[in-house]
Amino acid sequence: MASSPPKERPHKGGEPGRERSPREAARTGAMLVIAVLATLFAVLNLKEVKVDWIVGSGHAPLIVVIVISALAGIVLTYLAERRRRR
Repeated sequence: MASSPPKERPHKGGEPGRERSPREAARTGAMLVIAVLATLFAVLNLKEVKVDWIVGSGHAPLIVVIVISALAGIVLTYLAERRRRR
């Protein structure tokens, strides 16, 4: 009994050789620009800064302080929105 050849699965990026639509190309370009800007931002903010806590202090790269602050803001906003819905 001969088995049939396996079916080809479509690529996530579309068919091979198919040109991207202008919308897909714009989205890819925008993501590339954002990635380059984020990388430049991180590289330009590697300087060590002093971080003062309520008790004590320490040193950390500025980009780490920025990212932790942004994440804390996201979490607090999420919790406030969740509480408001109840």
